[in-house]
Amino acid sequence: MSEVLIVGSIAYDSLKTPYGSVAKTLGGAATYSSLAASLFTPVRMMGPVGDDFKETELQMLRRHKINTDLVTREKGKTFYWKGYYEDDMALAHTVKIDLGVFETFNPHITGKARTVPYVFLAAIHPELQLNVLNQMTKPKYVVLDTRDLWINITKKALLKVLKKTDLVVVNDQETRLLTGEMHLLKGARALQKLGPKTVIVKKGEHGAMLFGQGYTFLSPAVPLDYVVDPTGAGDTFAGAFIGYLAKQNKITPDVLKKAVIAGNLVASYTVQGFGTKSIAALTRASLRKRAAEYHKFASIPKVNL
Repeated sequence: MSEVLIVGSIAYDSLKTPYGSVAKTLGGAATYSSLAASLFTPVRMMGPVGDDFKETELQMLRRHKINTDLVTREKGKTFYWKGYYEDDMALAHTVKIDLGVFETFNPHITGKARTVPYVFLAAIHPELQLNVLNQMTKPKYVVLDTRDLWINITKKALLKVLKKTDLVVVNDQETRLLTGEMHLLKGARALQKLGPKTVIVKKGEHGAMLFGQGYTFLSPAVPLDYVVDPTGAGDTFAGAFIGYLAKQNKITPDVLKKAVIAGNLVASYTVQGFGTKSIAALTRASLRKRAAEYHKFASIPKVNL
């Protein structure tokens, strides 16, 4: 079992979905992914918060064995996002974004944190991602997330980060934007030539695809009766993925495939409640039960032709 360093946003979210609404609930990519990873392995979480950030939130994170020494409290407001979902829960409509203290975030890594072997860089500015990696001492495995905004306006910097990355997590649109390939399989292979040996393409409610060296693996999403709030599902997936890898402390095709399944399983809990509440309440016992149900669902019988 090895430690994971997770760098990204820590936020307050206000949102409305067909299932209700919530005001200023705890969110942010680093928060979702750290809670998910902490189910499997020790986590160091890094990101800025404002002087409005509640101490009880930090206490909750510490109860999950998340080291918050690199969470800095700055003068100003915590990152804030307000939005809503309509019938298409795959599409978030933004009403307001206030970057707050995240606008001037300058990662500064000290001490033992520099030697953490597993690193997850959430979808922050590529220059910040590169800054983090330049401060690390030869990490064993680096997972990177990004978004269409950074591809469109900072592609040159993003390409530099990709060269230092072992695995990148993207969706269909981001794959096309990065590579110019319209076909998903060709796009994933083109991404591998940009640096990361392994690519995960998130398919939302349809699961995720893993493209390794000479193999492809499809993990369907967990079938659910309802989805309350899809915010943070992708961050949860990535956090659980790298947390599982760090727990096994080895990188093989079999472990990578199981890590994808772990990501889908943990993310299935996140979407069944508002904000980080469901993931924060998740227990290993509940996760094991859902894993057993998922195995029955996803098993593919052999067809004699």
